[in-house]
Amino acid sequence: MKLNYFGLLALFLITLSSIQAQKISGPMLGYVEHRTARVWYQLKPGSRIQLEYWSLAEPGMRKKAFPEVTQRYDFLLVTYDLVALEPGQEYAYELVDHKNKSIPGSAGRFRTQQYWKWRNPAPDFSFLAGSCHYGNDPAYDRPGKPYGTDSPIFQYMAAEPASFMLWLGDSWYTREADYQSKWGLWYRAAHSRAYPKTGDLFRSMGHVGIWDDHDYGPNNEGLAYHLKEESREVFKAFMPNPSCGYRGEGIYTKLTYYDVDLFLLDNRTWRSADRMRDSVGGKPNPEKKMLGAQQMEWLKNSLLNSYQPFKIIVNGSQNLNQYTTNDSWMQYPSELTELLEFIQLHKISGVIFLSGDKHNSEILALKRENAYPLYDITLSSLTAGVSKFRGAEINNPQRVAGMSLEEHNYGRLSVSGPEKNRVLKVEFVDVNGQTRKQWGISENELRYSNR
Repeated sequence: MKLNYFGLLALFLITLSSIQAQKISGPMLGYVEHRTARVWYQLKPGSRIQLEYWSLAEPGMRKKAFPEVTQRYDFLLVTYDLVALEPGQEYAYELVDHKNKSIPGSAGRFRTQQYWKWRNPAPDFSFLAGSCHYGNDPAYDRPGKPYGTDSPIFQYMAAEPASFMLWLGDSWYTREADYQSKWGLWYRAAHSRAYPKTGDLFRSMGHVGIWDDHDYGPNNEGLAYHLKEESREVFKAFMPNPSCGYRGEGIYTKLTYYDVDLFLLDNRTWRSADRMRDSVGGKPNPEKKMLGAQQMEWLKNSLLNSYQPFKIIVNGSQNLNQYTTNDSWMQYPSELTELLEFIQLHKISGVIFLSGDKHNSEILALKRENAYPLYDITLSSLTAGVSKFRGAEINNPQRVAGMSLEEHNYGRLSVSGPEKNRVLKVEFVDVNGQTRKQWGISENELRYSNR
């Protein structure tokens, strides 16, 4: 039987629809190493597809990636491990179905890290960072003006020649209709991942991240959250980090990108209630903790084992703000003092804090006796509502002069310069891709005088 033009067109559209229906969202490129990379997708349950990848130098030599599959309810998440890569090379990938047909919209490219150690100076590179992405969902949002802003910020981020994006928490916002059920936690993360304007960003560079309260559960929640184990499973399935906590607890991890170490903290799993008293009997309350003993031991030892010129401690909450009434590690003085005294005792150089959460951006400095200042770089908000500085924070004496911004923005962090004189540059970039504020510091300004 012959098919006319319209019959052929209908058959083509049915076939195309069938192929497209297998992919719900993605790709999102994860952490890219020297010889490995990760790529994430959400697929339709029952999909019969695989990921193939190849070097652009040898396009005929395709390999099959190794899938790590998570299926919960009707959510199917797959993170593919691409292995046996070569350093400093460009690769391409795509999903193919069981008939070896390409899945539209599933392809991407990336470049592995250069193998520079003992061979060449550390390469110059940049990465992006930001927090607080609210994707509107009117049926479950509060009435009135939408809390999420529909701006071109993600398009400008996608156009950056950055190596990766570091999500600083509140990457999605659970609602009251979400965080009382396990299914609701999965729904909210999946809804955020499918936000159409992030698609180009997800495929254009690698992605790693931490959480804060809103992508963990209810506002300001911590160790008492009754669905914390399920929330961890959601985070693992949607954020393809290199690792996730220890012994099945927490989400903290460490990654190295050229000559920068990033220590990604978990500020929720072991967090005492914010309302617990900071001090008892005039002394810091040792029971009030943000990281907990297990994570603190890991962080201390990881810092001692780091020899990079910049050691960036990444936390969902601000760390060093002495003048805020909002979230700050300073409100957990016993634990924070323990860490700061440890850094001082062992004269650990190059430590910088990086945080999100506040819905405004700033750089704060904590001056120390006989030691370099500690800086806390805060980057927020991407699309969620903007907050104005209030009270003592309006003229916060800790703030680095001119380094604050009360509008939607993201951070561009660049590392450059010769060996022994590397410089970290921080830029606050607005929704139109324009640099609004910038600040830089040399590794030599983050050293103890006798080292």
